[in-house]
Amino acid sequence: MIDALMEQYGGTHVVVAGAGVTGASVARVLRNRGSVVTVVAPDDDRLAALRDDGFAVSSGEELPPRTTLVVTSPGLRPGHPLLIRAQAQGIEVIGDVELAWRLAQAKPHPAPWLALTGTNGKTTTVRMLASMLTAAGLRTVATGNVGLPVVEVVADAYDVLAVELSSAQLHWSSSLRPLASAVLNLAPDHLDWHPTMADYVAAKARIWAGGIAIGNADDDLVRPMLNQASGQRVTFTLRTPRRGELGLVEDLLVDRAFPDVAGEGTELATLGDLSVAGGHNVANALAAAALARAYGVSADAVRQGLLSFVADPHRNAHVATIDGVDWVDDSKATNPHAAAASLAAYDAIVWIAGGLLKGAAVDDLVRDAAPRLRAVVLLGTDRPPLRDALARHAPDVPVVEVARLDTEAMSEVVAAARRLARPGDTVLLAPAAASMDCFRDYAERGDLFAGHARAPVT
Repeated sequence: MIDALMEQYGGTHVVVAGAGVTGASVARVLRNRGSVVTVVAPDDDRLAALRDDGFAVSSGEELPPRTTLVVTSPGLRPGHPLLIRAQAQGIEVIGDVELAWRLAQAKPHPAPWLALTGTNGKTTTVRMLASMLTAAGLRTVATGNVGLPVVEVVADAYDVLAVELSSAQLHWSSSLRPLASAVLNLAPDHLDWHPTMADYVAAKARIWAGGIAIGNADDDLVRPMLNQASGQRVTFTLRTPRRGELGLVEDLLVDRAFPDVAGEGTELATLGDLSVAGGHNVANALAAAALARAYGVSADAVRQGLLSFVADPHRNAHVATIDGVDWVDDSKATNPHAAAASLAAYDAIVWIAGGLLKGAAVDDLVRDAAPRLRAVVLLGTDRPPLRDALARHAPDVPVVEVARLDTEAMSEVVAAARRLARPGDTVLLAPAAASMDCFRDYAERGDLFAGHARAPVT
């Protein structure tokens, strides 16, 4: 195996574009396999660390002589000058996931991949899947766009991999063939990376290049896209499942795609077995179950996996109940599609929203959520589109705006929400926007929200 990998990459001159977590992992993996590696990235502390580690580095956009391969990090857009220059010279450009797949296939018995993508819910679903696989007694890990980079994981001896993939990773993957793969949902996102929505959808569809194709029958974009997939097609739905589907029968999650008895549905779990709220998380559980069942995991292991699953922070996380008011942190809802799913999970909401909308439209989001809103607190740079949509669709809902653009804004936001909330309400941080105008990232935004919510009122 090592000889095969050395033969494949030994002595090759490879440019690794990007010096972040992914780029550093790729550079080390390739150097260990005998490649001559040059890391090209902006001149910062991360590049300096790789220089100190003995790598050749460059902060320019030129390709070193004899370069035969460029491995790009997901953060670099396809129009980056380095990548354009490489393609113009006939040099292959791939991503970290494509490299990981090629490394895995050089092994005598590579672990199968169960892969998933979607606009929202990827990390929750891949961790549900890993929990199910673990409950089945399998050695597995959640990897890809979450956890350890997949280029590091494939060197280990896992039974099966649960792989989360972003649209950027899929864009640069040409030979990827998972055993089974799922698309959770699709909505406009990352259009600052992909030139058009059609390009974004096409990148997501690459996940269905081989094996069993699983898609969300309730999603208007996924459903027609699935019809173009080759091989076996399986769907999941929040309705009663037909043959070939996983779905809901009253409060039961039922599998009619991979049933234990031919022609019958297999009961997998109950809604009470889920520790996360909302119909979107039921859909996530069904998608994870479909992937697990495609690999032959038992119904009991699916249920045990859901029972033991604990969601990552900032994803519909209940942080406190104070004076009859629930406080919920869904700071990871960084686009309108994610916020809509979060808002649909609660009945009487004091909604905290705003940040950097990145050009996303919010009119439909606000219109659909209006009947559930008791009050709204707006923060961040892009408050005007939300304010205008609220004026159109929820004119009687009280709205408070917090204008400051630093971390102290959250103190004012929580204080305003506390004044507005009544017993039985849910104060929901589901911003529908990115966080970097006021906060380091969505995690800091959520941590500050939870801290102020729990703090004694003075």
